[in-house]
Amino acid sequence: NSSLAQETDQTKGKTLSLTYDFKEAGKPMKYSLYIPTSYDKQKKTPLIVALHGLGSSASAIMRYPGFTRHAEKHGYLVVAPTGYNSRGWYGSRGTGGGRGSDPENLGELSEKDVMNVLGITRLNFNIDENRIYLMGHSMGGGGTWHLGSKYPDIWAALGPIAPAAPRDTSRLEKMTHIPVIVIQGDKDGLVRGARRWVAKMKELKMEHEYLEIEGGGHVDVAFKHFPELFAFFNAYSKAGQKDAAETPTPAPKP
Repeated sequence: NSSLAQETDQTKGKTLSLTYDFKEAGKPMKYSLYIPTSYDKQKKTPLIVALHGLGSSASAIMRYPGFTRHAEKHGYLVVAPTGYNSRGWYGSRGTGGGRGSDPENLGELSEKDVMNVLGITRLNFNIDENRIYLMGHSMGGGGTWHLGSKYPDIWAALGPIAPAAPRDTSRLEKMTHIPVIVIQGDKDGLVRGARRWVAKMKELKMEHEYLEIEGGGHVDVAFKHFPELFAFFNAYSKAGQKDAAETPTPAPKP
C-alpha cells in the first residue's frame, strides 16, 4: 500500500481489490477500495467505511447497484473490509464466535480488521477526519451499531441498513452525539430490532432519521436508498452540526 497514494491517478474511478498484512491474524487480508475521480491529495476527502453482510464479502458490498456511482457523484472514498471472514460479525457478538476452522477470537479479529483497514486508508489518503462515516448491511448493520458505540469519537454519522441489531440498546448512550440514518424494510424479520433501536434513539433525543420502507425486504432496501443515505451523510460532519458543504434534498418519506 505504500505506493498506492502515488498511483492514485491510475486508480481513480475504479474499485480496487487490495490486501494488507494482518499481523494479529498472521495472514494477508483482502479489502476493497473505491477512489473517486475527484480525489485530490491536496484536499481532504470524506470517507465511508462499508461493512458487508453475513456470507458476503468486501467486494460484494462494493458491487451493490449504485453504491460507487453515488460515491463518485458526491466525492467519497469508500473502503470495505473483510472483517476477517464472511461471518466475523465485526465484534458485535463478542470477541469469540469462532467455530470449526475459525480462530477462537473471531469476533476480536473481525473488529480489528475493520480498524486496521480504516487506519491504512487514513495513512494513505488525505481523509477529512471530520467526515468519516460508517455504514453496513445486515450483519454489517449490527457491526455499525457496535463499532459506532465502541469508537464514538471517529464517526461523523452512521448508516445501519436492515441491521442485525445487538440486543443491548444501551450502547446508544455512548454515541448520543452521532447522527444516524436507519433504513429498514417492513417485510424484513429484522424490523422489530430496528424499531427497538429507533425507539431508544428517540428516548435519548438523538439526531436520527428512520426510513421504514413499505413492502421492503431484507436485500432490496440495501441498494434502493443510496440517495437518502448519501444525502444524510452529506448533511453532517463530526461536529454534529448540519454541514454546509452540500445542501441535501430532503429524503422522501416512505
